Amino acid sequence: MRSSRNRQAIEPVKREYESSALGAAALLATTVSLCGASYDPLTVDSSFTSRQLELTVHATDRDIPVRVYLPAGASAAPVVLFSHGLGGSRSGNAFLGQHWAARGYVAVFVQHPGSDTSVWRDKPVSERMDSMREAASLQNFMLRAHDVHAVLDALTSWNSEPHHPLASRLNLEKIGMSGHSFGAVTTEAVSGEKFPTLGTTLTDPRIKAAIAFSPSAPKRGTPQEAFGGVKIPWLLMTGTKDNSPIGVVDPKSRLEVYPALKGAPKYQVVLNNAEHSAFTDRALPGDREPRNPNHHRVMLALTAAFWDAYLRGDKEALAWLNGAGARSVLEPADQWQLAVH
Repeated sequence: MRSSRNRQAIEPVKREYESSALGAAALLATTVSLCGASYDPLTVDSSFTSRQLELTVHATDRDIPVRVYLPAGASAAPVVLFSHGLGGSRSGNAFLGQHWAARGYVAVFVQHPGSDTSVWRDKPVSERMDSMREAASLQNFMLRAHDVHAVLDALTSWNSEPHHPLASRLNLEKIGMSGHSFGAVTTEAVSGEKFPTLGTTLTDPRIKAAIAFSPSAPKRGTPQEAFGGVKIPWLLMTGTKDNSPIGVVDPKSRLEVYPALKGAPKYQVVLNNAEHSAFTDRALPGDREPRNPNHHRVMLALTAAFWDAYLRGDKEALAWLNGAGARSVLEPADQWQLAVH
């Protein structure tokens, strides 16, 4: 499937509009003073507004919608991708895209046909869960992984096209990958996971760091076999009540990924009472816990610091992440682990 990526056609911008980058990020921003250090991953310019582009990548057999959040300025910026969960879209998790753009990143939110909103949108309510379960298939998993490769190829093409809105805006030497739930599974697959039959053929070497919201252990083989050879930094984010509404994935199994990582810096936060939807824009109908506003604040802070440390090489960000700074945004019952090799 990868050979088909060179045959992609590029569609011009379909829609372009302005959106405030303040949103939740500005409302949640606080000043963190750590031993006199000035680094604060929640700080954003109050005058900044994120320019957003909606584009389509044409792969051989499939169109892949993306939403791009652009940072200020015209110089090349690091790129971070986000893969939505089952039944989601490129418009989800906008609070992350807005904050990452405000912090100087080109944030590219990928929509995966076949496991996006089309799965449930036109179905009777009584049939939606069955349709979602059917969409959580091996075929869609493989398509998602190849979507990431195709989008990275398209970004490379767009970056070199003189009249494209993304021309010369992308620092493609500094690429991060992230995703939630099925998007976390996608992120793991393209960021170093080893499979019993495929090995590491889904890994994209262009990705330099990864964040998995609601990670999953492999369905075949052991976590050590799957993740022991990962070579890039990973940040894992889950919750004590992070049960998946689809599949047999519970909070305990999500914790199996972190100890299996051996070859690169690794971080994990477990948010107290955070349910599966805590890592998205809104609560789900079956949620039992009220949403804790600090959970999104933690996500904004830790992800921004992680990108700064491992994509920009920011020493202050690394010190904040590895020191008391990260702990300062967490609540007492939240759990934080790290191992820096």
